[in-house]
Amino acid sequence: METMIIFTIIILTGLAGYLLKSLTISGAVAAVLVGLAVYLGFGVKGLFLLGAFFLSSSLWSNYKSSQKKTIEEKLAKGATRDWRQVLANGGAAALFSIIHYISDDSTWLVGFAVILASANSDTWASEIGSLSKKDPIYIRTFKRIDKGTSGAVSMLGSLAALAGSLLISLISFWLFHLEFVFCLLIFLSGYFGNVIDTLMGAFYQQVFRCTHCGIETEKRLHCHLPTIRIKGFPIMDNDMVNFLSGFLAAWMAMGVLQFIH
Repeated sequence: METMIIFTIIILTGLAGYLLKSLTISGAVAAVLVGLAVYLGFGVKGLFLLGAFFLSSSLWSNYKSSQKKTIEEKLAKGATRDWRQVLANGGAAALFSIIHYISDDSTWLVGFAVILASANSDTWASEIGSLSKKDPIYIRTFKRIDKGTSGAVSMLGSLAALAGSLLISLISFWLFHLEFVFCLLIFLSGYFGNVIDTLMGAFYQQVFRCTHCGIETEKRLHCHLPTIRIKGFPIMDNDMVNFLSGFLAAWMAMGVLQFIH
């Protein structure tokens, strides 16, 4: 009976995400599948942690959204997440949940939390950092560049990244009664995931140029026309960068865990 109630809540949450325009239809379906996997591996506590990420990220994505309209012209995706975005941020978490269910090894719990901390750190950095009064600094040239450029950092965005990772680590500490060192590891690794995201965004993520208006963008289509790729690797779009940054940060944390525990 309890399991059916949880399943219903997961489905209704995905539907609510669609109705609130935080998720597309495909994004809602993907979110439901991720939720089911997380419940299988970590139960209600895992769902609570996952919900903390999706809720806080969605709130910041929609906060002052009118001021972010020009920035969205550069970004591949807007505030409404599709299935690729959901899996980019939650796919690895779902995988770790299933592995934890099979192995019952607490190491996967730390990896799971780091993935969500990394995703939360990156999302908060992007959404809050874009509200900075000054343009960010591009790490390849250390010069100021337009907001919304992958690989750019700002003081506000960096502080937001720390806060986003800290939130997930503290909730993990509270929910799963983790040792303090685990909480610290999740916090630092989650923030490091954001750093990896920034580095890959600057050096490896593909960027396109609109043939009509000339804007540099992450979109393959702009002004209703195909764009031209001007740099980056073909498979390294924003979703791949998001997935890899959290995945690598989680494996790093799990590796460190073997030495300290």
